[in-house]
Amino acid sequence: MVSLIRTVRNMQRVGLREWWRQMQYIGDAKSGRLVGQDQFGNKYFENLNPEEEIPGRHRWVDYSQHFYHASQVPPEWHSWLQHIRQNPPAEDPVMQASSPSWKAPWVENLTGTRGAYRPYNTTTPKVQAWDPKTAPRS
Repeated sequence: MVSLIRTVRNMQRVGLREWWRQMQYIGDAKSGRLVGQDQFGNKYFENLNPEEEIPGRHRWVDYSQHFYHASQVPPEWHSWLQHIRQNPPAEDPVMQASSPSWKAPWVENLTGTRGAYRPYNTTTPKVQAWDPKTAPRS
C-alpha cells in the first residue's frame, strides 16, 4: 500500500489533474524525470529517489492511448524498462549505433483487431461433408 504522505507529495508535484489521471490509469501517484518518448507518443519516466519508489518500480511508461497493451512498447524501450539496458535509447550510444537505417518502424501487435494477420487455407480438406443426392420422384 502506498503511504498517504507519498501520495500527497506526488499530487503537489504533478498537479491535481495529472494526479487524478494517474490514479485512473496506473492506480498510483508517481512523479519523476521524463526520459524520452517513442513514435507512438508513449512517455517514459524514471525516479531514482530510493525513499519514494519501491526498488524495481522506479521506471514506468505513460501510454498515449486509452486502450493500451504491452506490445505498444518498442523493443529498445522495453529493454530499458526491464533493466536490460542501463541507459535509455535516446542516451545509449550502443543503441544509436546499432539501429540500421533500413529497419522498419515498430508496429504493435494487431491480434484481435481488424488488422490482424489471417492466413487462408489452400489445401483440400481430408474429410468431405456428406451431400445427399436425391432423384426427383416421377
